[in-house]
Amino acid sequence: MKTVCITGAFGFIGRNAAKYFAAKGWHITGIGHGTWGRAEWRNWGLADWHATDITLDSLVTYAGKPDAIIHCAGSGSVSFSMDHPFQDFQRTVDTTAAVLEFIRIYNPSSRIVNLSSAGVYGSTNIIPIKESSELKPISPYGVHKKMAEDLCLSYAKHHGIKVSILRFFSIFGNSLRKQLLWDACLKLQNNETSFFGSGNEIRDWLHINDAVSLIYAAADSASNDAPIINGGSGDGLAVREILEELFLCFDRTDAPKFSGTTRAGDPIHYVADISKAKRIGWTPKTSWKDGVKSYVKWFKDGAN
Repeated sequence: MKTVCITGAFGFIGRNAAKYFAAKGWHITGIGHGTWGRAEWRNWGLADWHATDITLDSLVTYAGKPDAIIHCAGSGSVSFSMDHPFQDFQRTVDTTAAVLEFIRIYNPSSRIVNLSSAGVYGSTNIIPIKESSELKPISPYGVHKKMAEDLCLSYAKHHGIKVSILRFFSIFGNSLRKQLLWDACLKLQNNETSFFGSGNEIRDWLHINDAVSLIYAAADSASNDAPIINGGSGDGLAVREILEELFLCFDRTDAPKFSGTTRAGDPIHYVADISKAKRIGWTPKTSWKDGVKSYVKWFKDGAN
């Protein structure tokens, strides 16, 4: 049986990745922050769970000799990075350094998939965004993701570590209790219809089921060439459009309103070029409308 250690397995992407790998027959060890009972983490596919910081010592103690490490631990919020830049650095850069050093010293045959973000690109007018595009992050979040990527590239080049770097765009799906869809559902529940921005901001939405299948494919493609792969659907969608669909799912006949105010650090237009992802045999399968409908049903059913 192949083994995988998932850092940040309590989080949205981490727990879904655990379930996906478990369904493929892998033995899953999870490490990170989060309080959940044994029955819950077992239900998500984990064979072991260790609530602890991601450090070299904790990895030596708990990770074993995994065939792969899926590094999901790290910051997941632009706004958090703006308010807490040092903590954001620790969550993203320090943990990545610990994972890479663990592999270098104790398990050099292990592969690592490092989850990065489209935030490394910053603002760009060239759409779709290729992996070769210039990196100009506009928030501490993006800066720290780029630093983590640079560490991966350095360890791959100088120490032969087998790495894949995934730059995810906007991930969504059932059980995600933050970001646009969650906030919008809570607002509609309270009969609020006003949102930040202009509504014309373009995002590339990727369903969590497609995201974890890409993580699985990237693990197989990890090498000391350190391939960098965009994780998106390849289609741009205005925030206004996705909210209008969500309104319909709530049987609303009105339309969302927008303040015209944007958040610091948020880009205007993001669409992924997914040619490289397709070349490793992956393709997205869940349409954004189906994903929104499923999300609203999950929310209405009690968000369990």
